[in-house]
Amino acid sequence: MKIVQVSPYDYAFPGGVNHHIFCLGSKLTQMGHEVHYILPCSCPEDPPHIDNIHFIGKPIPIHASGSIVRSPISPRIFYSAHLCELLETEKFDIVHMHEPLFPPLTTACLRYSRSVNIGTFHATRPRSWGYWFWRPWLNQWTPKLDGRIAVSQPALDFISQYFPGDYTIIPNGIDLDHFDKHTEPFEEYLDGKINILFVGRLEKRKGFRYLLEAYRYLKRENPNIRLIVVGPLNKMRLHYKFITRGYSLKDVVYVGYASSEDLPRYYHTADIFCAPATGGESFGIVLLEGMAASKPIVATNISGYASVISREVDGLLVNPKDVKTLAGALDLLINDKELRERLGTEGRKKAVQFTWDKVARRVMDYYEETLDKCTRRIN
Repeated sequence: MKIVQVSPYDYAFPGGVNHHIFCLGSKLTQMGHEVHYILPCSCPEDPPHIDNIHFIGKPIPIHASGSIVRSPISPRIFYSAHLCELLETEKFDIVHMHEPLFPPLTTACLRYSRSVNIGTFHATRPRSWGYWFWRPWLNQWTPKLDGRIAVSQPALDFISQYFPGDYTIIPNGIDLDHFDKHTEPFEEYLDGKINILFVGRLEKRKGFRYLLEAYRYLKRENPNIRLIVVGPLNKMRLHYKFITRGYSLKDVVYVGYASSEDLPRYYHTADIFCAPATGGESFGIVLLEGMAASKPIVATNISGYASVISREVDGLLVNPKDVKTLAGALDLLINDKELRERLGTEGRKKAVQFTWDKVARRVMDYYEETLDKCTRRIN
């Protein structure tokens, strides 16, 4: 089968959706299928030349829902002869678009594609003014979606508000071996202190400010703790470092971006993983990463996280923006090694359900089912 994975997000800035398409594509390739990719790239010079990656469009930073997405906005893409020719020449069996109703790149693929079209919806948030405003225009293309996937129930609930239809839930995946328990931790942090780990962009909706406030109170009663912050550099990092100095907080380490090789090492350096996001998370890849590394998790009780974490079974859930309960949950784990180990063990068992082998198999089954339906409809 010849498949193309389409993402509207910048190749040059690693993110959840792009990580998803390349992990999925890798597994589909291992199954014996030919996989291509279409996505934009903001590389200042010529983008890398990779035979099965097709770069279309120059993305720009867009502020949306407390985060920054990097995607093209030029309407010229919607009339791209290059894109039209690519789809016509390659004759893909499956065109799999991620966020297929996010103009202009994925909607342009939907417009020009004559293949079987699959759309995966990753996002969730309380509302979308963009979908509300553009819905009449987008509805002319939604009938071309032969199959619709949502990565979680919250993602399904969100998109169904604007585009009702038949959706199948297939979750994100995790490379279990990559976060294997035998991964070497960073020795400089193995000094007897309890390490609390945060992984993510320092954006408002990731909720790091509430973790920093909780740590401020925890440090008074638990001087033998450390907060390790892993995430790409941005202006907010300077803001939080200023707050850290203002509070005279000790043992807060901002390590910046971690490579794919180093990220598992930070998880295995940690004693506790904390995800304090305030909303806008449809699933929570970082939760799976922590679980795969057998780490106890404290996360906020938002819909995307609650669809992964079973309360007090493989993690602790607290109310978002509630510094007091967040500090209380972390304090409980800091002082109860047995509970940390039990939650970590159960989390690892949960992560096994989300391996990329299993997820890719489900996606392929969905491809075949949709192809069969389309073939019978034509005949």
